[in-house]
Amino acid sequence: MAGELIITVSGLRGIVGENLTPQVAADYGRAFGTFLRSKFSDADKLTVCMGRDSRPSGQSLASAVTSGLMTVGINVIDLGIVTTPTVGIMVKHLACAGGIVITASHNPLPYNGIKLLLDNAMAPPPDVAEQIKICFEIRDFFSDDQLKPGKISSNDKADDIHIAKVLRIVDAKAIAQKQFKVVLDSVNGAGGRPGVKLLTALGCKITPMNTEPTGIFAHTPEPTAENLTSLCDAVKKAHADIGFAQDPDADRLAIVDETGAYIGEEYTLALAAKLIFSKQTGNAAANLSTSRMIDDIAKATGGQVIRTPVGEANVASAMIKNNCIIGGEGNGGVIDLRIGPIRDSLVAMAFTLQLLAQTGKTVSQLVGEIPRYSMTKYKFPADKPKVKRILDAVKKLFPDAKIDSSDGFRFDFPDAWIHIRSSNTEPIVRVIAEAKDKAAAAKYIDAVLKIARNPG
Repeated sequence: MAGELIITVSGLRGIVGENLTPQVAADYGRAFGTFLRSKFSDADKLTVCMGRDSRPSGQSLASAVTSGLMTVGINVIDLGIVTTPTVGIMVKHLACAGGIVITASHNPLPYNGIKLLLDNAMAPPPDVAEQIKICFEIRDFFSDDQLKPGKISSNDKADDIHIAKVLRIVDAKAIAQKQFKVVLDSVNGAGGRPGVKLLTALGCKITPMNTEPTGIFAHTPEPTAENLTSLCDAVKKAHADIGFAQDPDADRLAIVDETGAYIGEEYTLALAAKLIFSKQTGNAAANLSTSRMIDDIAKATGGQVIRTPVGEANVASAMIKNNCIIGGEGNGGVIDLRIGPIRDSLVAMAFTLQLLAQTGKTVSQLVGEIPRYSMTKYKFPADKPKVKRILDAVKKLFPDAKIDSSDGFRFDFPDAWIHIRSSNTEPIVRVIAEAKDKAAAAKYIDAVLKIARNPG
């Protein structure tokens, strides 16, 4: 039996053929189109660009969403199979009213989703997302007897436009001179084609893995250590300088060093920050669950990190507000506003290669220069009343901690931090602790779990 559709600020996600059907997709398109009609009075602006990752269900869902948009008078530009950040770039490049990405990101193959972007290439803020959700749930769609249906067109230049933007913000010539050996694992998602194009433009010698966009994932798609053993082996076998792993919609990047060791997604943002802060001073933005590594890197050049609630749009908003020179999340997501307000694996790859070229060091050497921390993650079921009782008890347990309550609670200590927050998509609590070693991080996790078992 299918569970409920998950609807958040980013859009909608479900199991294809169970709770996510063509009718649901069409209605969600109508709801988004109805919102856009209320926002834009200029009919010429009523155009949405749409891309999708490579999941086999993507084409039918894209067709359904397109149908829904067109029935309320919205024009659609079909970008085909492209990365999520590419859609964001094209929203601005084509001056569209919004964008839609058919993707379920790193979720397994039975899932798919519909991600919404506004004309600023960012996910809707909570109040707008709620407005679209209500319109979808009560089916209160725009209607006009004189309405002309929208038109559909296509654009096959999105990859080239995206890659050109990335190449402009790195020293492509210096990177190409190094002729880096790179293994790229795109998990048969949307990132393989543009990933290979970018690496080729940067003069890399590429060993491609799973770069064909078949949507039949060669391994569990989330780019974590346990899912990337084949990439680690391939890096060693090819005597490569680096291994890159994208998720299906290519907004996240994980890195394997020259020894074939998975270094962890947290280092993707850290290495990008190390490059950017080596060239200029300023501030960064990262969510509350991201490692302190970026704080150390920023502090070394007189910068600081603005912390935000979890979520790409929250980080991007803080970057815009505070004129940040880099930002992202610890899940392998790097944001550079010169490209767009969306996590971007192509940016992350180019920045990492630029850092290698600029320093002449290996990945493992660069990682060794960054202060090392140990991060421990845990989750457990809890409804909202229980979450409140737990947080109240934890505040009493840690009265001397610096507290950030913008997204659950993050408690900062001189030697560690712990972040406790409710999931936006399921009735669970996520607990993340980071300290100088695993034992110290586990100590904070255990203290919270003890309270969770008896919150009072």
